[in-house]
Amino acid sequence: MSVSLQKGQKVSLTKEGQEGLNQVIVGLGWDEAQANKGGLLGGLFGSKPQAIDCDASALMLRGGRLLDGKDIIYFGNLQHPTGAVRHMGDNLTGAGAGDDEQIVIQLQQVPAEYDRIVFVVNIYQAVQRNQHFGMIRNAFIRIVDARNNQELCRYNLSENYDGMTAMIFGEAYRHNGEWKFNAIGQATTDPGLPELCRRYM
Repeated sequence: MSVSLQKGQKVSLTKEGQEGLNQVIVGLGWDEAQANKGGLLGGLFGSKPQAIDCDASALMLRGGRLLDGKDIIYFGNLQHPTGAVRHMGDNLTGAGAGDDEQIVIQLQQVPAEYDRIVFVVNIYQAVQRNQHFGMIRNAFIRIVDARNNQELCRYNLSENYDGMTAMIFGEAYRHNGEWKFNAIGQATTDPGLPELCRRYM
């Protein structure tokens, strides 16, 4: 049964009935924003969802720090050299139900020197397109057991994120030999992935 997490809540992924868990799917989702209904044109043509291209990335940290570009798994680098973390590809609009982007992690294959994997999402060209997370609805991150597609936990981001262009959704981290997940939900004004990454350097 899936655990519904609150901001800042932590849950174990590899104990309490999850023995043998290795491959997990980190699903991230969001819905298209509704366009502004105001003005003459809005009245004539109605409201259409506005496509916002959100990009999910995984940052693999060693000692809490991002030490190498190969440890950034995103649409331009879909797999870590170890094969332990894979990005399943870019969704350009956020249209449709379910996960918009997925990152697959082989927990037992993550080298011991990596202590945490941070999951971030930024809006592609947010500044140029004048878009922000306040224009996005129903954002979530969830962890799924790939053996049976059973959802282990989910965190729905429900705060007001007006003006925010990036989001630290959550992190998987090692603690006393087990993997845990922490629901973070921290919004930032970072204009892109490079600025997000600098937070961990």
